[in-house]
Amino acid sequence: MTRSAPAATTLARAEKTPAAKQQVLRGSQLKQLREIFRRFDMDGDGSLTQLELAALLRSLGLRPNGDEVRALLAGMDADGNGAVEFEELAAAIAPLLTTQTHLVDQAQLLEVFRAFDRDGNGYISAAELARSMARLGQPLTFEELTRMMRDADADGDGVISFPEFAAVMAKSALDFLGVA
Repeated sequence: MTRSAPAATTLARAEKTPAAKQQVLRGSQLKQLREIFRRFDMDGDGSLTQLELAALLRSLGLRPNGDEVRALLAGMDADGNGAVEFEELAAAIAPLLTTQTHLVDQAQLLEVFRAFDRDGNGYISAAELARSMARLGQPLTFEELTRMMRDADADGDGVISFPEFAAVMAKSALDFLGVA
């Protein structure tokens, strides 16, 4: 793969470790991965063929050759049917995403969360988010505020908890670094 062979190697290695199987994606990460999976499951059969997996990898900027795609598919294909189902992809990707999420310093992140959580109830409401962003010189339109709340609020309770905030911030950091 021309751009990021280490990422593919890490994915293949992480998928084979027993501890990797125990890590689970939750909330927004799981939703995003499911959306990506559906986008590349071109025939809608609930699995990715070798060609569909190659298209997914290319969308991430990787340039795998046929042998690399076959090897990756074989490593992820737990049931041996020649295709990768969503659960198999999630199991292979979970170690990467959950490990990278912890690269963000949790103590600093909690400090930032508390700055947004003005009433100290452990949640960021839409009003708190709007006020905090305005104070930072980044006022939000109603549409932007609604989208940010919807994207961050993985459990749909109308507020952002610390784990949801941490997941969004980690994803933003990974996007910025070009890892996600």
